[in-house]
Amino acid sequence: EVLVPAPSYPLLSHLGHLAGVVLTPYTCRYDGRWSFEPAELWDAISDRTRAIVAVSPNNPTGDYLSADELDALASLGLPLIVDEVFHSYPLEVRDVPPRAFETAGESLVFTLDGASKRLALPQLKLGWTSVTGPEAEVVQACSRLELILDTYLAVSTSQHALPALLEGAAEPGSVPAQIRARAAANLARLREACRDTSATVPRVEGGFYASIRVPATQTDEAWALALIHDGVLVQPGYFYDFPEEEAWLVVSLMTPEEVFARGVAQLARLAR
Repeated sequence: EVLVPAPSYPLLSHLGHLAGVVLTPYTCRYDGRWSFEPAELWDAISDRTRAIVAVSPNNPTGDYLSADELDALASLGLPLIVDEVFHSYPLEVRDVPPRAFETAGESLVFTLDGASKRLALPQLKLGWTSVTGPEAEVVQACSRLELILDTYLAVSTSQHALPALLEGAAEPGSVPAQIRARAAANLARLREACRDTSATVPRVEGGFYASIRVPATQTDEAWALALIHDGVLVQPGYFYDFPEEEAWLVVSLMTPEEVFARGVAQLARLAR
């Protein structure tokens, strides 16, 4: 059994099913900022719980885990699995929080990253895991991971190319830099379009997506279907386990800017 955040990316449930792992959600609530209540996580832990999953910044809510939140998770005494594939795409945050492997004290921490987001190269199928914590636990975990990797994965040319690819991604005109610029421009356009409407956009600290809260006078699915009728594609919040009593929509900030502008104009029209 593993604790996972909600709302969050729906792929987690599929991965849990494939691995034969029971996923128990812990709720993240929006109150000016998305956050969780450590006491609720403590209550959710059973004798079958083996780890806690977190995503920083979360997908699709875009909130980074603060150092205090990482410490709170670590204090629960279970290994942490922290997905940070969007960490290098900050948006509305003054200071990017530390990486999970830089904090979390004495807990065993698995920090996940990969080329699909960091380098905008999903076709490479290349990822990596930083393992930190007490030395004896790290050695044991790495030994077990080595067995899994030797069984299912093979060394590829992309691994040898990774240092050069990471160096190139840091250049001003790189694809990741262009993605950051597009996401920032689209987010600003979304905020402007939703001004003076019933739709609100919480702060998006980082990532590729924005969540939009709309009036619960109809379900988020009804909102999404109404927008489809106008030629605009969004995802309803229930895809990501947003609260059922609320209505949320999720949009991609990767959409070409001209197309995005037309879409958010239609959204704003419906939300007036």
